[in-house]
Amino acid sequence: MKTRFGLALATALMLGGSAAMAQTLPDYMAPISGKTNAAPGDVATKDVLALNTAMFDLYGDAAKVFQKNILDKHPVILGLFSGAGGRLILYRPGQPPLDAPQVPVVYQLLKSVGHSTMALAEVVGPYVDNPDNKSWRASMLAFRSRMQSALDSLDATPMQADWRDNNRTILKNNIAFMDECLAGGAIPFAKLEAFGKQQAPFLAKNVAWAAQTQVAHWMGVLADWKAQLGPDWEKTYAASNTIYVARQNNVIFSVLAQFFGPDAINTRLLLIETVSFTTTPADMLESLTRIIADRSVGALFFGNYHLMDYELMGGDARAAIIAETAKRGMTPFLPPLVPFGSKQWPTLVTPGPGPATIADIK
Repeated sequence: MKTRFGLALATALMLGGSAAMAQTLPDYMAPISGKTNAAPGDVATKDVLALNTAMFDLYGDAAKVFQKNILDKHPVILGLFSGAGGRLILYRPGQPPLDAPQVPVVYQLLKSVGHSTMALAEVVGPYVDNPDNKSWRASMLAFRSRMQSALDSLDATPMQADWRDNNRTILKNNIAFMDECLAGGAIPFAKLEAFGKQQAPFLAKNVAWAAQTQVAHWMGVLADWKAQLGPDWEKTYAASNTIYVARQNNVIFSVLAQFFGPDAINTRLLLIETVSFTTTPADMLESLTRIIADRSVGALFFGNYHLMDYELMGGDARAAIIAETAKRGMTPFLPPLVPFGSKQWPTLVTPGPGPATIADIK
């Protein structure tokens, strides 16, 4: 309280009118008193910019109402990335959120073994062909212990026999590679390269089996939810999140698309890019609410419902880029114009040469 009063008094002294400043101040006020000047243009600029700041506060309050209205009228499905194969949540008007059953744990087992091999490259990468640096040994010894524990307990995991055999081979090869490096005290690139080629076909099997497990599970969940919702499916929204590296061929979005169909893409089915692999249901609902609410604003002011799905200044900025590059003797490099409300798949869709799947890599 004292601090707040003191700051208020100091502010009053700095900003006080001429009547206050005309008074003779005691000596103890001298260190903090004095006149402050503000250029009229600075004050005017702050007044105008304050409108934008206030807009965010107003939007935040309105968004809470918008979100409630959306959830009161529309079922919503959120598809969130997770290390367990994803999380799907169904929101139905007037009912509590429904969390779908998790992907069978064998999915996580397959990925864990596969990741253990990829992690080895991260452990040794900075020390390849550098025999004088032994700082990698402690990390590798600790990781080897974990690897051995996983191998010793593999038979007790809920995994079918042929999959277990493949994972046993991966773990044994991992341990053999680590033992060679530890015994030799160095990590030659030739040895690392040979290890990568040795493990690739076994890792590819794990990737395929994990994908099959994940897809089969979520296809079953969504088939059940679509049947439960009946006619309300046609007004259901769905959104899944992705980080940049998982945007192309995104598994959960691709599965959702099988049930929503092409006409729902970018309309009721949305792929929302996030800054990390994982996000929260609250953040996803906030993003979805903002997208839907902004569409109504775009239609109100500009007569197009999907205008606000795009960078609002993008069209004029495109024209400005073309004009500016012309001034500089440059050739503009821009993507094709895409109409508002495009149903195009929200990832790279232009075919070209080169492998597109692991199976394409020979």
